[in-house]
Amino acid sequence: MTNRFDAFDADRPLMLRCACGEDHAPGEHAVQTEQSVSQSFMEATMVKALFPVDSVRRGFLKAVGANTARAAIASLFPLGALEAMAQDKGPLEKKDLKLGFIPITCASPLIMADPLGFYKKEGLNVQLNKTAGWALIRDKMINKEHDASHFLSPMPIAMTMGLGSTQANMNVATIQNTNGQAITLHVKHKGNRDPKGWKGMKFAIPFEYSMHNFLLRYYLAEAGLNPDTDVQLRVLPPAEMVANLRAGNIDGFLGPDPFNQRAVYDEVGFIHILSKEIWDGHPCCAFGVSDEFIKQNPNTFAALYRAVLGASFMASQAKDRDLIAKVIAPAQYLNQPEAVLTQVLTGKFADGLGNIKNVPDRANFDPVPWQSMAVWMLTQMKRWGYVKGDVNYKQIAEKVFLLTDAKKQMAIAGFKPPEGAYKKFKVMGKEFDPAKPEEYAKSFAINKMG
Repeated sequence: MTNRFDAFDADRPLMLRCACGEDHAPGEHAVQTEQSVSQSFMEATMVKALFPVDSVRRGFLKAVGANTARAAIASLFPLGALEAMAQDKGPLEKKDLKLGFIPITCASPLIMADPLGFYKKEGLNVQLNKTAGWALIRDKMINKEHDASHFLSPMPIAMTMGLGSTQANMNVATIQNTNGQAITLHVKHKGNRDPKGWKGMKFAIPFEYSMHNFLLRYYLAEAGLNPDTDVQLRVLPPAEMVANLRAGNIDGFLGPDPFNQRAVYDEVGFIHILSKEIWDGHPCCAFGVSDEFIKQNPNTFAALYRAVLGASFMASQAKDRDLIAKVIAPAQYLNQPEAVLTQVLTGKFADGLGNIKNVPDRANFDPVPWQSMAVWMLTQMKRWGYVKGDVNYKQIAEKVFLLTDAKKQMAIAGFKPPEGAYKKFKVMGKEFDPAKPEEYAKSFAINKMG
Protein backbone atom coordinates (compact mmCIF):
# COMPACT_ATOMS: atom_id res chain seq x y z
CA MET A 1 0.00 0.00 0.00
CA THR A 2 1.24 3.47 -0.83
CA ASN A 3 1.27 5.85 2.10
CA ARG A 4 2.48 9.29 2.83
CA PHE A 5 5.70 8.27 4.51
CA ASP A 6 6.95 6.50 1.36
CA ALA A 7 7.44 9.87 -0.26
CA PHE A 8 9.99 10.92 2.33
CA ASP A 9 12.44 8.02 2.14
CA ALA A 10 15.78 9.80 1.89
CA ASP A 11 19.41 8.73 2.00
CA ARG A 12 19.33 9.09 5.75
CA PRO A 13 16.72 7.46 7.97
CA LEU A 14 14.28 9.58 9.92
CA MET A 15 15.44 9.51 13.55
CA LEU A 16 15.06 11.61 16.65
CA ARG A 17 18.81 12.15 16.86
CA CYS A 18 20.36 14.90 14.80
CA ALA A 19 20.78 14.44 11.06
CA CYS A 20 24.47 15.26 11.44
CA GLY A 21 24.88 11.87 13.09
CA GLU A 22 25.66 13.10 16.57
CA ASP A 23 23.59 12.10 19.59
CA HIS A 24 21.99 15.42 20.28
CA ALA A 25 18.58 16.81 19.43
CA PRO A 26 18.03 18.20 15.92
CA GLY A 27 16.74 21.40 17.51
CA GLU A 28 20.25 22.21 18.77
CA HIS A 29 21.24 23.12 15.21
CA ALA A 30 19.88 26.07 13.31
CA VAL A 31 17.45 24.47 10.90
CA GLN A 32 14.91 25.70 8.43
CA THR A 33 11.46 26.28 9.84
CA GLU A 34 8.51 24.39 8.41
CA GLN A 35 7.28 27.63 6.84
CA SER A 36 10.40 27.76 4.66
CA VAL A 37 9.47 24.45 3.06
CA SER A 38 7.12 26.38 0.83
CA GLN A 39 5.61 29.79 0.36
CA SER A 40 2.32 28.00 0.81
CA PHE A 41 0.90 27.92 4.30
CA MET A 42 -0.99 24.77 3.30
CA GLU A 43 2.25 22.96 2.49
CA ALA A 44 3.68 23.98 5.84
CA THR A 45 0.54 22.69 7.53
CA MET A 46 0.97 19.36 5.76
CA VAL A 47 4.53 19.07 7.04
CA LYS A 48 3.20 19.53 10.55
CA ALA A 49 0.51 16.93 9.92
CA LEU A 50 3.06 14.47 8.57
CA PHE A 51 5.44 14.97 11.49
CA PRO A 52 3.54 16.15 14.60
CA VAL A 53 6.59 15.95 16.84
CA ASP A 54 8.69 19.13 16.55
CA SER A 55 12.07 17.42 16.89
CA VAL A 56 11.19 14.80 14.28
CA ARG A 57 9.95 17.46 11.87
CA ARG A 58 13.09 19.57 12.25
CA GLY A 59 15.29 16.52 11.84
CA PHE A 60 13.44 15.61 8.65
CA LEU A 61 13.81 19.07 7.15
CA LYS A 62 17.49 19.14 8.02
CA ALA A 63 18.04 15.68 6.55
CA VAL A 64 16.29 16.08 3.19
CA GLY A 65 16.31 19.84 2.62
CA ALA A 66 13.49 22.21 1.78
CA ASN A 67 13.47 21.58 -1.97
CA THR A 68 13.16 17.81 -1.61
CA ALA A 69 10.40 18.21 0.96
CA ARG A 70 8.55 20.72 -1.22
CA ALA A 71 8.77 18.48 -4.29
CA ALA A 72 7.58 15.43 -2.38
CA ILE A 73 4.61 17.25 -0.91
CA ALA A 74 3.65 18.84 -4.22
CA SER A 75 3.77 15.47 -6.00
CA LEU A 76 1.48 13.78 -3.50
CA PHE A 77 -0.76 16.55 -2.21
CA PRO A 78 -2.12 19.04 -4.77
CA LEU A 79 -3.15 22.32 -3.22
CA GLY A 80 -6.81 21.53 -3.86
CA ALA A 81 -6.55 18.34 -1.82
CA LEU A 82 -4.86 20.19 1.00
CA GLU A 83 -7.60 22.81 1.04
CA ALA A 84 -10.24 20.07 1.06
CA MET A 85 -8.48 18.45 3.97
CA ALA A 86 -8.50 21.70 5.93
CA GLN A 87 -12.14 22.39 5.14
CA ASP A 88 -13.15 18.91 6.32
CA LYS A 89 -12.02 19.67 9.86
CA GLY A 90 -15.09 21.00 11.62
CA PRO A 91 -15.17 22.22 15.25
CA LEU A 92 -14.68 19.42 17.75
CA GLU A 93 -17.76 18.51 19.74
CA LYS A 94 -15.62 16.92 22.47
CA LYS A 95 -11.92 17.48 23.05
CA ASP A 96 -11.34 15.48 26.25
CA LEU A 97 -11.49 11.77 25.50
CA LYS A 98 -10.92 8.55 27.43
CA LEU A 99 -9.54 5.64 25.41
CA GLY A 100 -9.18 2.13 26.78
CA PHE A 101 -6.31 -0.15 25.89
CA ILE A 102 -4.76 -3.47 26.88
CA PRO A 103 -0.96 -3.22 27.32
CA ILE A 104 0.12 -5.24 24.28
CA THR A 105 2.04 -4.33 21.11
CA CYS A 106 -1.17 -4.71 19.08
CA ALA A 107 -2.20 -1.32 20.48
CA SER A 108 0.98 0.41 19.31
CA PRO A 109 -0.73 3.00 17.06
CA LEU A 110 -3.31 3.92 19.71
CA ILE A 111 -0.60 4.22 22.39
CA MET A 112 2.19 5.92 20.43
CA ALA A 113 -0.24 8.56 19.17
CA ASP A 114 -0.06 10.02 22.68
CA PRO A 115 3.70 10.51 23.28
CA LEU A 116 4.37 11.27 19.61
CA GLY A 117 1.75 14.02 19.45
CA PHE A 118 -0.79 12.66 16.95
CA TYR A 119 -3.77 13.36 19.23
CA LYS A 120 -2.51 16.79 20.20
CA LYS A 121 -2.07 17.68 16.53
CA GLU A 122 -5.81 17.09 16.04
CA GLY A 123 -6.72 19.24 19.03
CA LEU A 124 -7.60 16.26 21.22
CA ASN A 125 -6.78 15.81 24.87
CA VAL A 126 -6.68 12.01 25.21
CA GLN A 127 -6.44 10.06 28.45
CA LEU A 128 -5.23 6.51 27.78
CA ASN A 129 -6.69 4.12 30.32
CA LYS A 130 -4.74 0.90 30.79
CA THR A 131 -7.29 -1.88 31.29
CA ALA A 132 -6.76 -5.32 32.81
CA GLY A 133 -8.74 -7.58 30.48
CA TRP A 134 -11.02 -7.76 27.48
CA ALA A 135 -14.27 -8.28 29.38
CA LEU A 136 -13.53 -5.04 31.22
CA ILE A 137 -12.78 -3.27 27.92
CA ARG A 138 -16.17 -4.44 26.65
CA ASP A 139 -18.03 -3.41 29.80
CA LYS A 140 -16.44 0.04 29.97
CA MET A 141 -17.50 0.73 26.38
CA ILE A 142 -21.04 -0.48 27.04
CA ASN A 143 -21.21 1.66 30.20
CA LYS A 144 -19.76 4.68 28.32
CA GLU A 145 -16.78 4.95 30.66
CA HIS A 146 -14.55 5.04 27.58
CA ASP A 147 -15.24 7.13 24.49
CA ALA A 148 -13.34 4.79 22.16
CA SER A 149 -11.25 1.72 22.64
CA HIS A 150 -8.66 -0.80 21.65
CA PHE A 151 -10.68 -3.93 20.77
CA LEU A 152 -10.02 -7.44 19.65
CA SER A 153 -11.28 -7.21 16.06
CA PRO A 154 -14.15 -9.74 16.53
CA MET A 155 -15.41 -7.98 19.68
CA PRO A 156 -17.43 -5.20 17.99
CA ILE A 157 -19.13 -7.88 15.86
CA ALA A 158 -20.03 -9.93 18.94
CA MET A 159 -21.21 -6.85 20.86
CA THR A 160 -23.35 -5.65 17.95
CA MET A 161 -24.93 -9.12 17.75
CA GLY A 162 -25.41 -9.28 21.53
CA LEU A 163 -23.14 -12.31 21.90
CA GLY A 164 -21.71 -12.75 25.40
CA SER A 165 -22.92 -9.35 26.63
CA THR A 166 -25.64 -6.75 26.47
CA GLN A 167 -26.24 -5.79 22.86
CA ALA A 168 -24.46 -2.57 21.87
CA ASN A 169 -23.78 -1.28 18.36
CA MET A 170 -20.01 -1.02 17.99
CA ASN A 171 -17.79 -0.35 15.00
CA VAL A 172 -14.31 -1.21 13.79
CA ALA A 173 -12.84 2.05 12.51
CA THR A 174 -9.37 0.66 11.79
CA ILE A 175 -7.48 -2.57 12.24
CA GLN A 176 -4.81 -1.77 14.83
CA ASN A 177 -2.42 -4.50 13.77
CA THR A 178 -2.04 -7.51 11.52
CA ASN A 179 -0.14 -10.67 12.52
CA GLY A 180 1.46 -10.03 15.93
CA GLN A 181 0.49 -13.29 17.67
CA ALA A 182 2.15 -16.66 18.24
CA ILE A 183 1.66 -20.07 19.73
CA THR A 184 4.04 -20.25 22.68
CA LEU A 185 4.69 -23.51 24.54
CA HIS A 186 6.31 -24.29 27.89
CA VAL A 187 9.99 -25.21 27.57
CA LYS A 188 9.18 -28.76 28.69
CA HIS A 189 7.43 -29.26 25.34
CA LYS A 190 10.47 -28.62 23.14
CA GLY A 191 10.31 -32.25 22.02
CA ASN A 192 6.56 -32.11 21.40
CA ARG A 193 6.25 -29.90 18.33
CA ASP A 194 3.62 -31.91 16.41
CA PRO A 195 0.13 -30.68 17.37
CA LYS A 196 -1.20 -34.18 16.81
CA GLY A 197 0.50 -34.98 20.12
CA TRP A 198 -1.16 -32.18 22.08
CA LYS A 199 -4.27 -34.09 23.20
CA GLY A 200 -5.04 -33.29 26.83
CA MET A 201 -2.93 -30.12 26.93
CA LYS A 202 -4.15 -26.84 28.39
CA PHE A 203 -3.96 -23.63 26.36
CA ALA A 204 -4.75 -20.02 27.20
CA ILE A 205 -6.50 -17.53 24.92
CA PRO A 206 -7.24 -13.89 25.83
CA PHE A 207 -10.98 -13.92 25.06
CA GLU A 208 -13.56 -16.09 23.33
CA TYR A 209 -14.33 -13.47 20.69
CA SER A 210 -10.73 -13.11 19.56
CA MET A 211 -8.64 -13.99 16.54
CA HIS A 212 -6.41 -15.85 19.00
CA ASN A 213 -9.26 -18.24 19.80
CA PHE A 214 -10.32 -18.66 16.18
CA LEU A 215 -6.77 -19.20 14.88
CA LEU A 216 -5.85 -21.67 17.63
CA ARG A 217 -9.05 -23.63 17.03
CA TYR A 218 -8.35 -23.63 13.29
CA TYR A 219 -4.77 -24.83 13.81
CA LEU A 220 -5.75 -27.60 16.22
CA ALA A 221 -8.61 -28.80 14.02
CA GLU A 222 -6.33 -28.97 10.98
CA ALA A 223 -4.17 -31.36 13.05
CA GLY A 224 -7.24 -33.49 13.77
CA LEU A 225 -7.89 -32.27 17.31
CA ASN A 226 -11.29 -31.06 18.45
CA PRO A 227 -10.58 -27.88 20.43
CA ASP A 228 -13.70 -28.40 22.56
CA THR A 229 -12.96 -31.98 23.62
CA ASP A 230 -9.32 -32.89 22.95
CA VAL A 231 -7.68 -29.92 24.72
CA GLN A 232 -8.65 -27.39 27.37
CA LEU A 233 -8.94 -23.73 26.38
CA ARG A 234 -8.82 -21.19 29.20
CA VAL A 235 -9.44 -17.46 29.00
CA LEU A 236 -6.64 -15.49 30.65
CA PRO A 237 -5.75 -11.78 30.45
CA PRO A 238 -2.61 -11.43 28.29
CA ALA A 239 -0.54 -10.09 31.20
CA GLU A 240 -1.18 -13.29 33.18
CA MET A 241 -0.18 -15.76 30.48
CA VAL A 242 3.57 -15.91 31.15
CA ALA A 243 3.08 -16.33 34.92
CA ASN A 244 0.64 -19.18 34.34
CA LEU A 245 3.03 -20.79 31.89
CA ARG A 246 5.84 -20.52 34.44
CA ALA A 247 3.64 -22.06 37.13
CA GLY A 248 2.67 -24.98 34.91
CA ASN A 249 -1.03 -24.06 34.97
CA ILE A 250 -1.06 -24.10 31.17
CA ASP A 251 1.04 -25.89 28.56
CA GLY A 252 0.98 -22.99 26.13
CA PHE A 253 -1.00 -20.09 24.76
CA LEU A 254 -1.92 -18.40 21.54
CA GLY A 255 -1.54 -14.86 22.73
CA PRO A 256 -0.56 -11.38 21.68
CA ASP A 257 2.90 -9.94 21.79
CA PRO A 258 4.92 -8.95 23.68
CA PHE A 259 4.04 -11.91 25.90
CA ASN A 260 5.25 -14.55 23.46
CA GLN A 261 8.63 -12.86 23.42
CA ARG A 262 8.47 -12.21 27.15
CA ALA A 263 8.13 -15.98 27.75
CA VAL A 264 11.34 -16.48 25.77
CA TYR A 265 13.03 -13.59 27.58
CA ASP A 266 12.10 -15.16 30.93
CA GLU A 267 13.26 -18.59 29.68
CA VAL A 268 9.95 -20.27 30.48
CA GLY A 269 8.65 -20.75 26.95
CA PHE A 270 9.51 -20.95 23.27
CA ILE A 271 7.76 -19.72 20.14
CA HIS A 272 6.27 -22.73 18.36
CA ILE A 273 4.97 -20.77 15.35
CA LEU A 274 4.02 -17.19 14.60
CA SER A 275 0.36 -16.62 13.81
CA LYS A 276 1.39 -15.26 10.39
CA GLU A 277 2.30 -18.87 9.54
CA ILE A 278 -1.38 -19.73 9.96
CA TRP A 279 -2.72 -16.70 8.08
CA ASP A 280 -0.25 -14.13 6.84
CA GLY A 281 -1.79 -10.70 7.19
CA HIS A 282 -4.58 -11.71 9.52
CA PRO A 283 -6.25 -8.98 11.58
CA CYS A 284 -5.64 -8.99 15.30
CA CYS A 285 -6.80 -5.93 17.23
CA ALA A 286 -8.91 -2.98 16.21
CA PHE A 287 -9.70 0.61 17.12
CA GLY A 288 -13.41 1.05 17.63
CA VAL A 289 -16.24 3.32 18.74
CA SER A 290 -19.97 3.07 19.28
CA ASP A 291 -22.66 4.17 16.82
CA GLU A 292 -23.78 6.72 19.39
CA PHE A 293 -20.37 8.35 19.70
CA ILE A 294 -20.10 8.81 15.93
CA LYS A 295 -23.57 10.34 15.69
CA GLN A 296 -23.02 12.73 18.60
CA ASN A 297 -19.41 13.66 17.79
CA PRO A 298 -18.81 13.38 14.02
CA ASN A 299 -15.97 15.94 13.90
CA THR A 300 -14.30 14.53 16.99
CA PHE A 301 -14.59 11.05 15.50
CA ALA A 302 -12.97 12.26 12.26
CA ALA A 303 -10.13 13.91 14.22
CA LEU A 304 -9.57 10.76 16.27
CA TYR A 305 -9.64 8.75 13.05
CA ARG A 306 -6.95 10.94 11.49
CA ALA A 307 -4.75 10.66 14.57
CA VAL A 308 -4.94 6.87 14.69
CA LEU A 309 -4.48 6.51 10.94
CA GLY A 310 -1.40 8.71 11.05
CA ALA A 311 0.07 6.66 13.88
CA SER A 312 -0.78 3.43 12.04
CA PHE A 313 1.10 4.48 8.95
CA MET A 314 4.11 5.54 10.98
CA ALA A 315 4.00 2.19 12.77
CA SER A 316 3.99 0.43 9.41
CA GLN A 317 7.45 1.82 8.61
CA ALA A 318 10.26 -0.55 9.58
CA LYS A 319 12.63 2.36 10.10
CA ASP A 320 10.48 3.73 12.93
CA ARG A 321 10.06 0.53 14.92
CA ASP A 322 13.00 1.13 17.30
CA LEU A 323 11.57 4.53 18.19
CA ILE A 324 8.11 3.09 18.73
CA ALA A 325 9.48 0.39 21.04
CA LYS A 326 11.13 3.13 23.09
CA VAL A 327 8.04 5.31 23.46
CA ILE A 328 5.57 2.52 24.32
CA ALA A 329 7.85 0.72 26.81
CA PRO A 330 7.30 2.94 29.91
CA ALA A 331 5.17 1.88 32.87
CA GLN A 332 2.11 3.92 31.92
CA TYR A 333 1.93 2.07 28.62
CA LEU A 334 3.28 -1.50 28.20
CA ASN A 335 5.66 -1.62 31.16
CA GLN A 336 7.96 -4.04 29.33
CA PRO A 337 11.71 -4.23 28.70
CA GLU A 338 12.53 -2.24 25.59
CA ALA A 339 14.62 -5.17 24.33
CA VAL A 340 11.53 -7.39 24.30
CA LEU A 341 9.46 -4.83 22.38
CA THR A 342 12.25 -4.18 19.89
CA GLN A 343 12.46 -7.90 19.08
CA VAL A 344 8.71 -8.02 18.46
CA LEU A 345 8.46 -4.86 16.38
CA THR A 346 11.62 -5.28 14.28
CA GLY A 347 11.08 -9.01 13.79
CA LYS A 348 14.64 -9.86 14.79
CA PHE A 349 14.10 -12.18 17.73
CA ALA A 350 15.22 -15.22 19.68
CA ASP A 351 12.68 -18.03 19.45
CA GLY A 352 13.66 -19.89 22.61
CA LEU A 353 14.91 -22.85 20.60
CA GLY A 354 18.40 -21.49 20.07
CA ASN A 355 17.57 -19.66 16.85
CA ILE A 356 17.63 -15.97 15.93
CA LYS A 357 14.84 -15.28 13.46
CA ASN A 358 14.39 -12.34 11.11
CA VAL A 359 10.70 -11.84 10.25
CA PRO A 360 10.15 -8.12 9.50
CA ASP A 361 6.37 -8.49 9.33
CA ARG A 362 6.04 -10.52 12.51
CA ALA A 363 3.82 -7.62 13.55
CA ASN A 364 2.43 -5.14 11.06
CA PHE A 365 0.05 -2.21 11.13
CA ASP A 366 -2.12 -2.12 8.00
CA PRO A 367 -5.23 -0.22 9.22
CA VAL A 368 -7.67 -1.25 6.46
CA PRO A 369 -10.81 -2.89 7.95
CA TRP A 370 -11.49 -5.30 5.08
CA GLN A 371 -15.07 -6.52 5.29
CA SER A 372 -13.98 -9.97 4.14
CA MET A 373 -12.09 -10.24 7.43
CA ALA A 374 -15.35 -9.68 9.31
CA VAL A 375 -17.07 -12.33 7.21
CA TRP A 376 -14.31 -14.84 8.04
CA MET A 377 -14.74 -14.13 11.75
CA LEU A 378 -18.46 -14.75 11.43
CA THR A 379 -17.83 -18.09 9.71
CA GLN A 380 -15.73 -19.15 12.69
CA MET A 381 -18.37 -18.00 15.16
CA LYS A 382 -20.84 -20.14 13.21
CA ARG A 383 -18.43 -23.07 12.92
CA TRP A 384 -17.82 -23.25 16.68
CA GLY A 385 -21.36 -22.62 17.85
CA TYR A 386 -21.02 -19.05 19.11
CA VAL A 387 -23.88 -18.04 16.84
CA LYS A 388 -26.84 -20.21 15.86
CA GLY A 389 -29.19 -20.09 12.91
CA ASP A 390 -28.92 -18.01 9.77
CA VAL A 391 -26.26 -15.30 9.60
CA ASN A 392 -26.45 -12.34 7.23
CA TYR A 393 -22.68 -12.22 6.82
CA LYS A 394 -22.53 -9.33 4.36
CA GLN A 395 -24.96 -7.11 6.27
CA ILE A 396 -23.15 -7.50 9.59
CA ALA A 397 -19.70 -7.08 8.05
CA GLU A 398 -20.67 -3.85 6.29
CA LYS A 399 -22.42 -2.45 9.37
CA VAL A 400 -19.56 -3.09 11.81
CA PHE A 401 -16.40 -2.72 9.69
CA LEU A 402 -16.37 0.93 8.61
CA LEU A 403 -14.43 0.51 5.39
CA THR A 404 -16.16 3.40 3.61
CA ASP A 405 -15.30 5.77 6.46
CA ALA A 406 -11.73 4.45 6.53
CA LYS A 407 -11.29 5.13 2.83
CA LYS A 408 -12.71 8.63 3.19
CA GLN A 409 -10.43 9.53 6.10
CA MET A 410 -7.41 7.95 4.39
CA ALA A 411 -8.02 10.11 1.31
CA ILE A 412 -8.49 13.25 3.42
CA ALA A 413 -5.26 12.50 5.29
CA GLY A 414 -3.38 12.05 2.03
CA PHE A 415 -3.15 8.26 1.89
CA LYS A 416 -4.12 6.21 -1.12
CA PRO A 417 -7.21 4.19 -0.20
CA PRO A 418 -7.35 0.56 -1.29
CA GLU A 419 -9.85 -0.68 -3.85
CA GLY A 420 -12.66 -3.10 -3.13
CA ALA A 421 -14.04 -4.36 0.16
CA TYR A 422 -13.84 -8.14 0.12
CA LYS A 423 -10.17 -8.96 -0.22
CA LYS A 424 -9.43 -12.67 -0.61
CA PHE A 425 -6.84 -14.49 1.48
CA LYS A 426 -5.69 -17.95 2.50
CA VAL A 427 -5.73 -19.59 5.92
CA MET A 428 -3.32 -22.54 6.20
CA GLY A 429 -3.27 -22.79 2.41
CA LYS A 430 -7.05 -22.83 1.98
CA GLU A 431 -8.50 -19.86 0.11
CA PHE A 432 -11.42 -18.09 1.71
CA ASP A 433 -14.10 -16.87 -0.68
CA PRO A 434 -16.10 -14.18 1.16
CA ALA A 435 -18.93 -14.61 -1.36
CA LYS A 436 -19.55 -18.16 -0.08
CA PRO A 437 -19.29 -17.95 3.71
CA GLU A 438 -21.86 -20.60 4.61
CA GLU A 439 -20.24 -23.17 2.32
CA TYR A 440 -16.87 -22.35 3.88
CA ALA A 441 -18.14 -22.73 7.46
CA LYS A 442 -19.64 -26.15 6.62
CA SER A 443 -16.57 -27.37 4.73
CA PHE A 444 -14.57 -28.36 7.79
CA ALA A 445 -14.60 -31.91 9.11
CA ILE A 446 -14.42 -30.65 12.69
CA ASN A 447 -17.12 -28.16 13.61
CA LYS A 448 -20.16 -27.71 15.86
CA MET A 449 -22.70 -27.05 13.14
CA GLY A 450 -24.14 -30.58 13.17
